[in-house]
Amino acid sequence: MKRLGSLFVAAVLGSGLTLFTFQWYNPRSEGVKIEHIAGVPASQVAYRVNEKGEVVPLDFTSVAEKVTKAVVHIRSISEGQVNTRERNPDPIDPFQFFDPSRPQRRGPSQSSGSGVIINSDGYIVTNNHVVQDADVLEVTLSDNRTFKAEVVGTDPDTDIAVIKINQKALPYLSFVNSDESKVGEWVLAVGNPFNLNSTVTAGIISAKGRNINIINSNNSNNPQAGRTAIESFIQTDAAINPGNSGGALVNLNGGLLGINTAIASPTGSYSGYGFAVPSNIVSKIVEDLLAFGMVQRGWLGIQVGTVNSELAKEEDLAVSEGAYVSGFGDLEDKSAAKEAGIEKGDVIVKLNETPIKSSSALIEYIGLKHPGDKVNVTVNRKGKEKSFAVTLKNREGKLGNLKLETKVASASLGLVLEDLDSKALKRLDLANGVRVKSVENGKVARYTEMRDGFIITHVNDKVVKTPEEIDEIVKSKKPGDLITFSGVYEDYPKEFNYAIRM
Repeated sequence: MKRLGSLFVAAVLGSGLTLFTFQWYNPRSEGVKIEHIAGVPASQVAYRVNEKGEVVPLDFTSVAEKVTKAVVHIRSISEGQVNTRERNPDPIDPFQFFDPSRPQRRGPSQSSGSGVIINSDGYIVTNNHVVQDADVLEVTLSDNRTFKAEVVGTDPDTDIAVIKINQKALPYLSFVNSDESKVGEWVLAVGNPFNLNSTVTAGIISAKGRNINIINSNNSNNPQAGRTAIESFIQTDAAINPGNSGGALVNLNGGLLGINTAIASPTGSYSGYGFAVPSNIVSKIVEDLLAFGMVQRGWLGIQVGTVNSELAKEEDLAVSEGAYVSGFGDLEDKSAAKEAGIEKGDVIVKLNETPIKSSSALIEYIGLKHPGDKVNVTVNRKGKEKSFAVTLKNREGKLGNLKLETKVASASLGLVLEDLDSKALKRLDLANGVRVKSVENGKVARYTEMRDGFIITHVNDKVVKTPEEIDEIVKSKKPGDLITFSGVYEDYPKEFNYAIRM
């Protein structure tokens, strides 16, 4: 009996030991407890300093509510053919403007973009490519009120435009100093992508001073295209898409840091990076357009490139960064920099007290100056630094502001006209006529097939003998009035009629 009891105890102990051993080596056993501690975040909460200087948790709600009220939706309506790079981007070019591409076609077409109210009296800043070629601009506010807008002024060199609606007491955004923004700083992009009004996305500033060669680079109508463009974009990874053009890039206090302008994308949609014109450039453009009707921009009169290791080795430069002076361009004899003593092969390393590390940094700095401003330019010449006092000129190589040219009425339509002498009239068997010397960018080019050399004999059935007579007729027309140009070509006897609406 004792023996049986001993065997029973041994069996129990053996079973217990077996069970303990099984659970010890089996991590999936229900007996294993995993500890959970409630309420402990995986990482610390991010903080920011608000407008009052208080340290508060990172939160986008208040700034989003503030900013969306000052961002508008812009609908651009064109009644004729559209033929611009911005609306027909090269499919292999990764850098594209935000607006949906519009096919070349006759008849009405439209696109959309965004804008930022910068003044309570209805002044709105947007992109030039949003409003160019538009016959009608409609602005829709955040509260869904819609107004017609007029163009105050444009600057293709920065892709900035100012438009205005007839309203008062509007919410608006104030500019902040974009030079003080830093890579890694939180920003919000606000606009109307894909016609989705008041869309807010968040990201950081990925880089500053980006030059992506998109502004004017394929504009065949402008012989200076690509040479006068000013690009020093703020790069951000906040999600932006077609329709964001002209929208706001703001800091976490709701200050306007830039105007969203382009994206890097092989598909035309968000792929990670967007580009905004810095607020310091935008502010200068806006102030000039309102004060002078055109941008007054200072010029050094040089051609520059960014110094890199390859250029430094090729030109035997003593520095590895800066703006390399490769020449003086077409106005070499009027170059402000050359007159001051700057030479080809110099590397500009400082403007006043601002270090210059690239050509885009130089272009941005000088782009904020006016003709007549004085700038102290420090260059590295064969390993030695030299300083030169330069008085900036205008783009024509002269001192002083440029004057806004008043276009004749026919030129506003894109027509350059010239007289026909009596010999030409006799040869063509015409009693009267005015030759179209060239058809340039304008309504006639967009809405008709008129070619250079067309001889206008009548405008709205009225005989015309001089360019001045045509100008008087055009000036007498009001927006929406129909105007018809009748005439012939020298090499074709048939009469042609071309009609447009003013």
